[in-house]
Amino acid sequence: MIAIGVILAGGLAFQNLSRWSETHAFLINQSESLPNWAFLVEAGRFPKRGEYVVFNPGRDPLVLKYFGEKPSAFAKVAYGVPGDVVSRSGADVLVNGHKIARLKPVTRKGDPLPPGPLGKIPQGCVYAGSDHEDGFDSRYAAIGFVCRDRLAGVGRPIL
Repeated sequence: MIAIGVILAGGLAFQNLSRWSETHAFLINQSESLPNWAFLVEAGRFPKRGEYVVFNPGRDPLVLKYFGEKPSAFAKVAYGVPGDVVSRSGADVLVNGHKIARLKPVTRKGDPLPPGPLGKIPQGCVYAGSDHEDGFDSRYAAIGFVCRDRLAGVGRPIL
């Protein structure tokens, strides 16, 4: 009788773990743009302002040149959410009038870095960024606003 209970409990635990693994993953951050290097990612939830957002960087030629044909997911901070306004003052990038980043004209290797989108952030999209001077994020056209079709989930730093 005890053996049947152990088997049933083990089966339930495995089933719950299996469901959990369908909506969660681990991400190792390979860049210097964030202070954390490991994240627990929860899929299926739209990020709130200030949360870490994990996303597919897309297939812009600059992304492919620097990160390869199958780039890993990026982790950044959701500095702007739908309805917020992105603007620029010189090289400074602002969200709702608050400076969040500064544009660079070229990459470390000299490739041009066209600036990202301006205006109201559309529904289903976020401005994903970092305060690192070399952050490759929504401040540049190669990344732009990150919309639901590229969102992998919300990250929680664990290391």
